[in-house]
Amino acid sequence: MTSEKTRNIGIMAHIDAGKTTTTERILFYTGENHRIGEVDNGEATMDWMEQEQDRGITITSAATTVYWKDTQINIIDTPGHVDFTAEVERSLRVLDGAVGVFCAVGGVEPQSETVWRQANTYNVPRIAFVNKMDRMGADFYNVVDDIKAKLNEEPVPLFIPIGKESKFEGIIDLLKMQKVVFDAATDGYEYSYEDIPEDMQDEAQMWREKLLDSVSNFSDEITELYFAGEEIPSDMILSVLRQCTLERKLLPVFCGSSLKNIGVQCLLDGVVALLPSPSDIPPAKGMHVKKEEEVDVVNDPKLPPLGLIFKIQYDREAGPLCFVRVYQGTFHKSTAILNITKKKRERINRILRMHANRPEEMSDLQCGDIGVIVGFKGAQTGDTIGTEGAQVLLEKMTFPVPVISIAIEPSTASDQDKLKKSLEILSSEDPTFTWKDNEETGQLVISGMGELHLDVLVTRLTKELKVDCRVGKPQVTYRESITSASEYTYEFSKVLAGKENAATVTLRLTPQEAKSGNSYDNLVSSKVMPPEFFEAIKRGVENSFRSGIKFGYEVCDMKVELVDVKYNELTATEFAYEACAAMCFDAAAQAAGPVMMEPIMDVTLIVPSQYVGDTISSLTARGGIVSSMESKPNADHIIAQAPLAKLFGYSTALRSSTQGRGTFSMEFSHYAPKA
Repeated sequence: MTSEKTRNIGIMAHIDAGKTTTTERILFYTGENHRIGEVDNGEATMDWMEQEQDRGITITSAATTVYWKDTQINIIDTPGHVDFTAEVERSLRVLDGAVGVFCAVGGVEPQSETVWRQANTYNVPRIAFVNKMDRMGADFYNVVDDIKAKLNEEPVPLFIPIGKESKFEGIIDLLKMQKVVFDAATDGYEYSYEDIPEDMQDEAQMWREKLLDSVSNFSDEITELYFAGEEIPSDMILSVLRQCTLERKLLPVFCGSSLKNIGVQCLLDGVVALLPSPSDIPPAKGMHVKKEEEVDVVNDPKLPPLGLIFKIQYDREAGPLCFVRVYQGTFHKSTAILNITKKKRERINRILRMHANRPEEMSDLQCGDIGVIVGFKGAQTGDTIGTEGAQVLLEKMTFPVPVISIAIEPSTASDQDKLKKSLEILSSEDPTFTWKDNEETGQLVISGMGELHLDVLVTRLTKELKVDCRVGKPQVTYRESITSASEYTYEFSKVLAGKENAATVTLRLTPQEAKSGNSYDNLVSSKVMPPEFFEAIKRGVENSFRSGIKFGYEVCDMKVELVDVKYNELTATEFAYEACAAMCFDAAAQAAGPVMMEPIMDVTLIVPSQYVGDTISSLTARGGIVSSMESKPNADHIIAQAPLAKLFGYSTALRSSTQGRGTFSMEFSHYAPKA
């Protein structure tokens, strides 16, 4: 299928806006499911919230493919919680367009704003669907105002509801100026058009005028027809709307009730008519590995293949399922490719396209396509795959630093290997989850983005991967750094097997600003000694970064410079220089005022205005510093920074002090000296 007839879309929403129910209806109407699965009775095909659900190869929460009016639509799941930042960003990275689902009662909720902001970063064109029009308190026009005020968008309704709450019975198409009637006997599968009811004529005419007014701002042709009083063809309006959607100047709004089977087919028409195909979006940016320059990745099937692994799911029988978005060229079954990120050769054993209830075997994946590749052994989320002839990295691997850790141990000694294998599987799926074996204590320590993140992963370990284990209490991941500059010369000499190993190294250590990371520079001429000895010094310093200064925590925000070396070819060995560099680093760091560093978090609180005073005082008591506040009609937003160590259990305290109405999210900001 050509890329013009392909749509890669995500469905983004606040929890409980009806994302899964809407997806279920899409699967039903596109013929992928012969009966509708309901979330409430646990039968939803794409119910990603069921963690313990047995994930056979036929169930996927990452991407599923459906067909609507000769267009292939790949639907990608996008979680919305801040603890799953990497996954949200990765999903948005591979989307061409998105559908924002809003609850007709709740309107634009905090999580909708978070995901919307992330989609703005990637410049993803969107359309909106106001769902749950049948619920008590539903107000379509209020949600449209909310979108304008909170998301800073220009919403343009293409449909308006007939009635609301229990009296909600259908929708009016403002392009055709007709009422759309969905047949309840066929679960809304069949629908027809009727004349607009008399009592709705004026309202429909008013909203059509608003629609024409919005699009005429971007089309002289429509403006001329409008003023001449002539009929404006629907195709012309759609064409201008599509262009405005792609350029993110207007946001088309649809409405309905997924549960009552009203409005979902019109939304599917909107996806095909208004959202971009892979050939409509600008070329992706990539970094050429050898030339070290930015290049455009063009949507052309004849060029060398390039794809991004945006998700990995582990299947018990097939092994890792790598979900790939192809940006350029074509990948063929049973061929060898290069994992450009890892610089390792891999083989494509099988290519699958995931439908809701079955996988379909494919012979190839073309640019613009999304599919599953089976057979990769060492792949990780975020890896770029391609060929040795055209090595371009599609994404620089920068993941947030895991800031919270817990100790984990198997219930029996025989489960130790099983636990380690399971942790390897989870860390290949999620790059923000790390684990290490602490040799001194014999403990396994797992680290992640937050309490919820680790809770979800531990649940998966026990329920899904069937590992019986015990976990400790959450601990903060500390770092170490220095407070002043120092320079030190260390002389190393040791006789091993009758041969003298000697080296002399001078290092200068300087503290850096927060978030700068560690750096190592060689200021000595390369002619002084062979390159392998310089490499040995670099190894010694980098190993010291990991082993810490005083407390054994990793070092952060420090610059190390190699100032001088002494070289004697009779006694010089790599071992001597590596050991000398490590000991020199240790002595210099001890003299530079070592300090323990703790993670500081960016905290966002959303609380009703009557609780603002109490919330700020409780946050200040935990070491928080408020940087800004914003008053909104239904709640106040407080932006602050606070040390992670004092935020454990804060969400429970906040809920109890705000009668369950306050919410809070946090993201890692930087490391600062521990108070």
